[in-house]
Parts: sequence; structure tokens; C-alpha cells
Amino acid sequence: MDVAIVLLYLAAMIAFGFWGRMRAKNQEDYLVAGRRLGPVLFTGTMAAVVLGGASTVGGVGLGYEYGLSGMWLVFCIGLGIVLLSLLFAPKIQRLEIYTVSQMLGLRYGSGSRLVSGVIMTAYGLMISTTSTVAYGTIFHALLGIDRVPAILLGGSVVIIYSMLGGMWSITLTDFVQFIIQTIGIFLILLPLVITEAGGFGTIADELGPSAFDPVAIGPESILTYFLIYTLGLLIGQDIWQRVFTARAPGVARWGGLSAGIYCLFYAVAGALVGTAAQVIVPGIEVSDDVFVAVVDSSMTPVLAGLVLAAALSAVMSTSSGALLAASTVFRQDVVEPVLADRGVPRSRLGSALAQNLVKDTGDEVRDSRLYLLGLGIISVILACLMPSVVEALTVAYNLLVCGLFVPILGGLVWKRGTITGVLAGMIVGSLTTIIIMATMNIFANPAIYLGLLASAIAYVVGSLVSKPTSPEVLAAWRERIAR
Repeated sequence: MDVAIVLLYLAAMIAFGFWGRMRAKNQEDYLVAGRRLGPVLFTGTMAAVVLGGASTVGGVGLGYEYGLSGMWLVFCIGLGIVLLSLLFAPKIQRLEIYTVSQMLGLRYGSGSRLVSGVIMTAYGLMISTTSTVAYGTIFHALLGIDRVPAILLGGSVVIIYSMLGGMWSITLTDFVQFIIQTIGIFLILLPLVITEAGGFGTIADELGPSAFDPVAIGPESILTYFLIYTLGLLIGQDIWQRVFTARAPGVARWGGLSAGIYCLFYAVAGALVGTAAQVIVPGIEVSDDVFVAVVDSSMTPVLAGLVLAAALSAVMSTSSGALLAASTVFRQDVVEPVLADRGVPRSRLGSALAQNLVKDTGDEVRDSRLYLLGLGIISVILACLMPSVVEALTVAYNLLVCGLFVPILGGLVWKRGTITGVLAGMIVGSLTTIIIMATMNIFANPAIYLGLLASAIAYVVGSLVSKPTSPEVLAAWRERIAR
């Protein structure tokens, strides 16, 4: 019965993909859902895109290891959405662009898009990879198939419905997934697992007072999560691309705030499930296996199917959003600038930055589908090579924050920032964090601390020793941001 429920869910996701295909008539429909989402759809899809494999499977695993304080990874993700929505989302929505790299081009002038596009593409691929690893774990346990075929099954479904309708397909599936994960996690999994463990009193007696200590994980870990995930959520292409779908600045602000608050509650729920799992299924060595194990041990097949569908909902929504984000950036900010430099005419993106928009064609939508297909295949391959969802997520956000946070924030708040400073900050920050992760380990805290510091120093020094951004570029930026 649980297998049947999950398979029915997967079939429904593909059906939504075909329905979205009918609505994706041009490039703006395909990439940003025509910029027409209202508050209800926007809130659900924003929450769904950030609550993926690391937030669900990984969040429960952290609760299993650290008790309630395992909530901080997901809590910092929610905090990032709250800050983005209150501080920057309306301004971002008014830009009417497609990618974060385009914002850098508008603010600093040409020259930054290629490097930032490469970093953002790598980030999107790794975010998709975390979710692919997670739903591979679920299919492996549920269907009894090997891990690689499980990843191929889930990856095929995500690629198909994402490729068919782009952001419209993803929006529709994400909203359904948001409802399913809300019911599955908050109304089914959390109360049943707490009850199965004997209630909060029994859990505290079994595990000791540290089980419900919100800061037991340690201040250094909390700070690291804040620097990686809160700052990362402020600048992620997958998140900005959702902001671009809002029909008005108010929708972007208040819908995003609602989604962020939802994420904060989701963080606590996942950590409590993991804490209770220490009592129900003790002795699990691989934290990513805890979610499926506690579901199997505490639920009937029907309820287990619903909860596993909820987990798949969280995982697949993030994977599809990240895939679309990576393919959008790769095409618009990596491939097309290179082709333009070689004399090949630019697509609509280049015209958009010049503010000479041209009519979209079916060929552009077709090309976007092909880019998504190619990067989707790469993501599946990476998932087969990287077994830990938290490991993959850490790599993604380290690269994102250390490479792009300072240049993007500087562009929004510091007039003296220049293209030289941007390039210096991106390159120095990225190389610093890569070297530290390679020489120490992926989870080494200095990777984010030193990488972010190096990026900030390089950005400020590079900006101060170079000529200020031209008045014409700054005037066009101010006009664009004030719309």
C-alpha cells in the first residue's frame, strides 16, 4: 500500500508537468511563470523550494544526533527567507530579470556575469544533488532496489516534469507538494512519532536533559549554519528565481515572510522527530537512514506511504527548482556571453540587459528544456558519487556564500563597489573555501569563515584601487531599482 501511494504520487507529478507544458508558451512563462503568482501560490512554492533533502531527511538526521538543537540548520534556512523577504525581495522583484548574475551586470556593468554564472551553476547543481541523494535513499528503502537505480528513478521523474513546463510545472507541483508535506510532517509524522516514543517526558528520561536543549549543538555550529545557510538563502539563484515569479513587490515580501516562518516551524518539527527516533530506533549509524527507519517502525503502511510521499514532496520540489535555476544561469550567464563574445547573436537575455526586449520564440523554450535535461543528467551522476545530503549541501553553500555574498550585498548597499572588486571577491573567496575544503575536510568551519573574510577583503580592496563604476551605469541601476 505504501509503495502504491508513492507511485501514484509520482504519476501525478508527471501529469502536472504536462499540464504546465500547456501554460509555458514563451520564455518568461518557462523561467518565471509569467511573473504572475499571487500570495497563496507564491508562499507555498517558496516554502517548498527551500525545504528539500537536507531540510527533511538531513534535518531529522541532525535531530537524531543532537536532539532539538539539530534544528539549527533548517532554522537558519528559514531565517534567511525571512530576512530576504523583509529586506530585499521587493527590490529584487522590481528588477524584472531572470538571474542573480544579471543583477551584477546591471549594478556593476559588463564583466561579472561569466564568473558569477559559473559559481551559481555549481551551486544549483549541488542543491539538486542533495535532493537527488535524499530521494534515492527513500526509494532504496521503500522499493528494496539498489541505491543507483533508486536515484535514476527519482531523477527521471523530476527531470521529466521540470523539463516539460519549466516554472509553471514546478510551481504547480510545488504547491501540491507543500500541502502534502505539511500534512505528512506536521499532522502525521510528528504526533505519531512522539506518541510512539512515549511522549516528551519519556524521551527526556531516556535521553537526558540535553535532548531538548536548543543550543546543545554548540555556538560554533550555530554560527556556521548562520553564515552558510542564512547568508546563502539571501543570494541563491533558486530563491531569487522564485522572487521573480511574484506579481507584485508586496507578494514577494509578505508571501516570502510567511514561507520563512513556516520553515522555522518545520525546523523544530524535524528535530523533534529525530530526537524521538533515538528512542524508537536506536543505534543507526548513518543519519540519513533515520527518516525511513522511524517511519517504518512507527506507522501502518498507509500512513507510512503518506509520510514518505511528504518527504518526496520536500525533496523533489527543491531538486526541480535548483535544476531550473542552474540551467537558467548556465544558459543565460555562461554560454550566451561566450557566444556573444564570439560574434554569435545574443538571445532575449542580452536584449533584456540592454532594455530592448524582443519577442520570445518556441525555439528558446525548446533550448531551455535541453539545458535543463543536460544538467539534470549531470546532477543524477553527482548524486551517485556523493552519498551524504548534508555534505553536498555544505559544498554548495560554501561556494555560494564565499564567492557571491559579498559582491551581491555590496551592490545593494555600497555605491563605491566596482567590477574589479566583484571579480576579486568572487575569485578569491571561492578559491579560499575550495582549498580549505580540499586540504582539511568539507565540514571544516574555517572554509566558510576564511572564505567569506577573504572575499570581503578582496572586494573592498579591489573596489577602492579601481575606478568607480561609471555614472551612467549607476544612474540606470537606480532607475531600475526604483520602479
